[in-house]
Amino acid sequence: MSLSSHINEKANLIWAIADKLTGVYKPHEYGEVILPLTVIRRFDCILADTKEAVLKKYEEVKELPMRDILLRKASGYQFYNTSRFTFEKLLDDPDNIEANFRDYLNGFSPNVTEIIEKFKFDGHITTMAQKNILYIVLKEFTTPQANLHPDHISNLEMGYIFEEIIRRFSEAHNEDAGQHYTPREVIELMVNILFYNDSSLLSGDHVAKTIYDPACGTGGMLSVAENYLHKLNSAAELLAFGQEINDQTFAICKADMLIKGNDATQIRSGNTLSDDQFAEQTFDYILSNPPFGREWKNEKTAVEKEAKLGFAGRFGAGLPAVGDGQMLFLETAVAKMKPTGSRAAIIHNGSPLFTGDAGSGPSEIRRYILENDLLEAIIALPNDIFYNTGIATYIWVLSNKKAEHRKGKVQLINANGLFEKRRKALGNKRNDISEAQIAEITRVYGDFTENEISKIFSNEEFGYSKITVERPLKDENGEPVLKKGKPQPDAALRDTENVPLTENIQAYFEREVLPFAPDAWIDENKTKVGYEIPFTRYFYKYEAPRPSAEIMAEILELEKELDGSLKEIFE
Repeated sequence: MSLSSHINEKANLIWAIADKLTGVYKPHEYGEVILPLTVIRRFDCILADTKEAVLKKYEEVKELPMRDILLRKASGYQFYNTSRFTFEKLLDDPDNIEANFRDYLNGFSPNVTEIIEKFKFDGHITTMAQKNILYIVLKEFTTPQANLHPDHISNLEMGYIFEEIIRRFSEAHNEDAGQHYTPREVIELMVNILFYNDSSLLSGDHVAKTIYDPACGTGGMLSVAENYLHKLNSAAELLAFGQEINDQTFAICKADMLIKGNDATQIRSGNTLSDDQFAEQTFDYILSNPPFGREWKNEKTAVEKEAKLGFAGRFGAGLPAVGDGQMLFLETAVAKMKPTGSRAAIIHNGSPLFTGDAGSGPSEIRRYILENDLLEAIIALPNDIFYNTGIATYIWVLSNKKAEHRKGKVQLINANGLFEKRRKALGNKRNDISEAQIAEITRVYGDFTENEISKIFSNEEFGYSKITVERPLKDENGEPVLKKGKPQPDAALRDTENVPLTENIQAYFEREVLPFAPDAWIDENKTKVGYEIPFTRYFYKYEAPRPSAEIMAEILELEKELDGSLKEIFE
């Protein structure tokens, strides 16, 4: 059985338990019960092997201030449970199921208790108990099919199962599953690029690196990055830092980290834009799929306050329009780079490439990134590979430690055609990027040469000077109106021109403007520098329109077919 099939099978079995909720909960509410119970059951299965040892140790150390450390050691994990109950033992006393279940939950270590609290699960316990389904639901989680022990389901598989349940819950709730997680093949591509040719990871016994995701969701990106690093160097350690605004996905992310034996204290809850939990910290690697097309008016006060700090804060380069906050995460990534060198991979839609005129917030952000030579590459992904959107998406690759041959240059990679059609769509996800295609995109990035899908530009090729062209105001006799001997501009005739930074402004003006308006001049006080990256334009291929005769023949054929169908209906 393939990994995908195994995951779907397990997710189906777990989701099927939701049938026991029918009548008490509406379908879009099932996830509020199934998600926390799946997490709790996973903890329960993991701790089963050392349960008796923990209970024995608890009796010995329960009055000691160091009991937390000692109980973790006894469990073999960074968490434990001191209650005498397990899921199986809870079933021995149906009449007291609610009280016993609460006793069981209260027995978890504080780091797990925080996770359960984030699910806001307490009220659901009361509801299920009152409706006499708590016992029934817990019993379903003790069946062989619901065995979530690591011997049956690996940590990697469990991460996928969590994400699949979230996807189904989001779909039932009419929410965007994509706001919680990113398809794994996209993450694998990002991680490939992130660690590409980083020789420091390939050797050494004491290698420790940090990685940060400012919108970490369920932690999928951090997990894939860790797995990839261990393939490069099994002795290396990757310290994961992440922040997530959604309580449920934060809880799953932290649970996943704990289960894997990682330090989960660096997974923080909160709004990254208004409440940065890692202020003034920097990281070796940054990767993220932040929300795009979402307004940031709720964070406006905090963001604008930080922007006033200039580059002492994260938003010194500029602020995007309040209707779309994704470039704030781009600035966050830049601010989190180590002075000694970092690399970042961030997913955006097409908007950050070109929105905003010269002098606007988005243009100034692009200007800062390009003029400081922080942009390595932009990779256009295939459409229809995300669960919640079919629009064009791009990976921005940033680095302040560019290789010598990349300095002053940006690589654009059009991977839009590198995909495989799915046999069955998942939401808007109709396409996948295969392992071979991931390898091909990575190779193209690494080769840093121009071909059909790769183009290389100097940073300044994306810049332009927006000049204001004035023409004289004239009186009733057609003579220029003068003030202090200077002609006054006619606002009605005012125009602008975008002059590429690679061109001389005066030469451009003399060539493109003066032949048509010999009395025009440039108001140099109004000149602004702007940057945009017209990605699609660079890869545009002209396709000649089909011959009209061919189109007409198709129309006539369709008319014949339609006429025949109508005759069959009415005769």
